[in-house]
Amino acid sequence: MLEVCCAIVQYKDKVLVAQRSEQMLLPLKWEFPGGKIEATETREECIKRELKEELALPVEVIGSLTAVTHHYESFSLNLYPLLCRTTTMDCIVKEHQTVQWVSWEDLSDFDWAAADIPIVEEYVEKMKNQK
Repeated sequence: MLEVCCAIVQYKDKVLVAQRSEQMLLPLKWEFPGGKIEATETREECIKRELKEELALPVEVIGSLTAVTHHYESFSLNLYPLLCRTTTMDCIVKEHQTVQWVSWEDLSDFDWAAADIPIVEEYVEKMKNQK
């Protein structure tokens, strides 16, 4: 079972979404960026490292959402979503096909990786309730 963190990165009223490359598992699906937790690190350390490595994006962790366990055909994972804030929209895309900054109202318009769908739904509901 893979242990993975993902980041719902907020900048003002926008959220960062990333499209997986054609060479990655789940090609061209959309996801919240993140990666595998290393044995010696916390979830917060993991997400800060992954976003620095993959996007050169500094973040501050400000909360979390409900963890998701998902079984794909070829692997299973526990996915821990962390709410993050950043002070810049500038990032360098190193692994993904592309990234976009979008409004939370538009999140359901993307073709999400299956494990991310419950996270999208919880986040959208959370944002609706804050209005």
